[in-house]
Amino acid sequence: MMPLSARVLLRRYVRRFGSKKTVASDLKAGLVLGVESVPDGLAAGLLAGVNPLFGLYGYLMGTLGGALATGSVFMTVQVTGAMAVVIADVPLIQTGPLVGAALATLAIMTGIVMLVLGILKLGSLVRFIPTAVLVGFINAVAISIVLGQLDNFTGYDSEGANRIIRAIDTLFHLFEFSWPSLLVGIITIVLILALERTALGALAMVVAIVATSALAALLNALVAHQPVALLSGIAEVPNALPGVSLPDASLILPLILPALSLALVGLVQGAAISGSIANPSGRFPDPSADFRGQGVANIAAGMFQGMPVGGSMSATALVRAAGAKSALANLVAAAIMALTIVLLGSVIGYIAMPALAGLLILVGVRTFKLHDVLMVWRTGPIQIAVLTVTFVLTLLIPLQYAVLTGVGLAIILHIARQSNRVTVKQWVFEPGNALPSETAPPAAVAPGDIVVLVPYGSLFFAAAPVFEAQLPTVPVVAKRAVVIVRLRGKDELGSTFIRVLAQYASRLRGAGGSLMLAGVNKKVYEQLTVTGVLATIGPENVFVEEPRVGRALTSAIQKAERWVAESE
Repeated sequence: MMPLSARVLLRRYVRRFGSKKTVASDLKAGLVLGVESVPDGLAAGLLAGVNPLFGLYGYLMGTLGGALATGSVFMTVQVTGAMAVVIADVPLIQTGPLVGAALATLAIMTGIVMLVLGILKLGSLVRFIPTAVLVGFINAVAISIVLGQLDNFTGYDSEGANRIIRAIDTLFHLFEFSWPSLLVGIITIVLILALERTALGALAMVVAIVATSALAALLNALVAHQPVALLSGIAEVPNALPGVSLPDASLILPLILPALSLALVGLVQGAAISGSIANPSGRFPDPSADFRGQGVANIAAGMFQGMPVGGSMSATALVRAAGAKSALANLVAAAIMALTIVLLGSVIGYIAMPALAGLLILVGVRTFKLHDVLMVWRTGPIQIAVLTVTFVLTLLIPLQYAVLTGVGLAIILHIARQSNRVTVKQWVFEPGNALPSETAPPAAVAPGDIVVLVPYGSLFFAAAPVFEAQLPTVPVVAKRAVVIVRLRGKDELGSTFIRVLAQYASRLRGAGGSLMLAGVNKKVYEQLTVTGVLATIGPENVFVEEPRVGRALTSAIQKAERWVAESE
């Protein structure tokens, strides 16, 4: 008999795929997503600069793996535009005899990174990626998507070191365009925009690509000297599911950075789904569980010739809009993709490349969010700098370097900004008034003074010199002078800050005065003990925080007053 815990787990898993009442809705939603995903997956492969079938296989295995493994019931795991553009900048994926093995290795490595982060329950890490980095990256990716498809859209084979130079080269050779290709691409965009307003909805893309691919076949028959490129011209499309593709251990080292960048991009986009779309129970999924699910989906994609994948907001929104009630909809979508590959593989080869390029150009234009750029631009110079650097680097250098550089720059600028925000105030207690007034600290301490200082801001290593510069200077003689530093609310101190306290305590003691600390929590007290600074300050001069706010500070002030009075 099955153990109780196993039965409970099985029931929960079965509920993930709905009930008899929801099957019809899930079948419909899965059909819509599955049909739509075929041209979309091929376009993703084209965008990444690889065999378009790798994009379709990534969609198939990603959707299947995500349906089975993510914490989110509705999340659809597929190749995203941002991830495809990152892949397009990885040299090992673009040329050479090891393209298939490199792609498999990259997808599996990406999955392992995601899976490990999920197992370690580090789903909250994505909140440390600044909005300015994401906005700069995503909007530059949008432009890259458009620029990267100009060759397929116009039929002109441009030259240049990057997308911008190749786009400029294209603009200077208007008379070398393949006008049949350009016509097919333009009509594809027009048809998608027009048919989306009809009952077809999301299927407008499929109908538009089928129609313009038929037009391309007609044009190829009429204008033989300027043929419209077809998918079959760059890839053989078999009527079979993908076979197993094994990773190559020799490629791990050069693919570490791209794998980390892909995992970062995929997880950030997936986290947007985790935080905005609730499960049928009404609860939002655990981001760490979604990390694990996306990791499993990537490993599956890599093992079966697919591109790296991540949570797709557009696909998730589509399947929900189509009526999905459970994860069964994504399973049905994967089955529809598999059937399409097996039954219509040879037909897929007739899809016109300019039609896919038109689809991607439309996706790129819709991905660009001007209002997000303006919002970040209005928040201040540091955010502007991060946005600008990330945006420019994304356009000019390989994306795996651009996104990590943007994150690094944001961290450095944030540390610099926070360190300069540390402010030290003096609390002055007046007779008859229980509440203190705040003033600037005195320039120097004088004999017999009792100075209460309260630091505001983060007291990490970079802030320590700023804090030290605001302390009152200690003269040669400051007999019975007491400086009390209130540390309530400071959960932990850096070693640099602790060194500043030790040095200041030594200077005061050398001048005949004393340093006291009030409101110290247990963690900080332990830090002072193990570093030996507690002995320098004196255990009797460190007052541990108490539940009643102000009690520790009051005790410190009373001791200081008694000590000063003893000398009078």
